[in-house]
Amino acid sequence: MAILVRLDEMLHARRMTLTELASRIDITLANLSILKTGKAKAIRFSTLEAICVALECQPGELLAFDPMQPSQE
Repeated sequence: MAILVRLDEMLHARRMTLTELASRIDITLANLSILKTGKAKAIRFSTLEAICVALECQPGELLAFDPMQPSQE
């Protein structure tokens, strides 16, 4: 997918586990894992906002566009 999710990098920088983030933003670990691995087809703005609040970051720090990646349509 051409949209890259940089959640791993942000979690590492904040010294936070995926489990801790899931607990803080009240989302299942399974759903957060799907997002982290780039397998999610969509993300709600409310979820993105909650992640940004918990990680004290901007959406652009979590998501990137790489036109060289194959699209999954």
